[in-house]
Amino acid sequence: MPRWWPAFALLAMCASGAASAQTPSSGSWPGATMAPSVPAQAAVASAPRTSSVELELRPRFGGTEATAINHLAGPVEVTLLSDGPPPHATPALPARVTVPGGGRLVIAQLTDGAAGTRLRLVAIPGLPTARARNVEYLYPLRDAPVRIAQGFGGGFSHDDNENRHAVDFAVPAGTPVLAARDGVVMQVESGASARLDPDAIVDAGDDRVRGNFIRVLHDDGTMALYAHLQQAGVVVAPGARVLRGTIIGFSGNTGLSAAPHLHFVVQANRGMRLESLPFRMAGPDGPLRFGQVRADTDAPP
Repeated sequence: MPRWWPAFALLAMCASGAASAQTPSSGSWPGATMAPSVPAQAAVASAPRTSSVELELRPRFGGTEATAINHLAGPVEVTLLSDGPPPHATPALPARVTVPGGGRLVIAQLTDGAAGTRLRLVAIPGLPTARARNVEYLYPLRDAPVRIAQGFGGGFSHDDNENRHAVDFAVPAGTPVLAARDGVVMQVESGASARLDPDAIVDAGDDRVRGNFIRVLHDDGTMALYAHLQQAGVVVAPGARVLRGTIIGFSGNTGLSAAPHLHFVVQANRGMRLESLPFRMAGPDGPLRFGQVRADTDAPP
C-alpha cells in the first residue's frame, strides 16, 4: 500500500469555503483549501472518494480562521502546512491539532494579505498518545484454514513502516471476516467493485489501492485495518461497536491485490505517522507465528 502524496490549492485569504480530499488512511493524507472562485480541477489534484476530513476557512477577527472538520468516527491528528513562505498565523505554521471523531477544531488564525499562499493539510488517523496493550488477537476469518501468503517483513509489499507487521491471509473471496478484537468502527469503504490493474497508474493518495476496507479503533488507541474486502462486503457502519469474533465483512480481491486475500495489520499513530505493530494472534490450532513467514514472489500485496 503506497504512501499518499499531497494535493494543493490556492488560498484566497478573505474568502470562506471548505474542501475535502482523500481519506486519511496512511502516511501523509492530502487535504486542500478551496476558495469558491478557484476551479475544482485546479483545487484538488485527485478527486476524493469519501469526505473524511475538511479544512474550513471563515473570515473572523479581521483574518481567516482555519478549522479542521473530522467526519471519521475516531480521532485524527492534522497538521496545517504552507508550501513556500508561510502566512502570518497564530499559532505559527506548521500548526498541529488532534480532532476527535465527529468533531471540529480551530487549527490557526491566519492574517490577511497572503493571497496565493499554498496550504497543505496532512492528516493521520488515531491518537498520537496511543499505547498498545499486550492483547491476543483472534484469527479474523471464519471456517477458513490458515494460509499466510505474506507475513511480517514480507518483501513483496510489507517492507514499509505502515505494513512491516501486516499479514496477508490467502482465502477465497466471500469468506466471513471477523473482528479480531473489540473496538469501534472508525472508517469503512465498500464501493470498490474489482481489483486494480497492477500496471495502471494510480495516484498514491487514492484509497482504491486497498479496495474495500474497515478500520477499527481499539480502546488503547491502536487500530486494526481489514483490507481488500469484496464489493458490498462491509456489514458494519462507522461508529458501531464490534465485539471480538463477530462478522464485520467478507473477504475479496478489490484494490491493488494480486489474488483473493485479507490484508490485516494493527497500526498506531506515532506523531503524524502510521506505524504497524507486531501482535499476537490465536489461530484454530494455537498461536500463529508471522515472523517466521517469508513472502513468495507471487504473494499478493
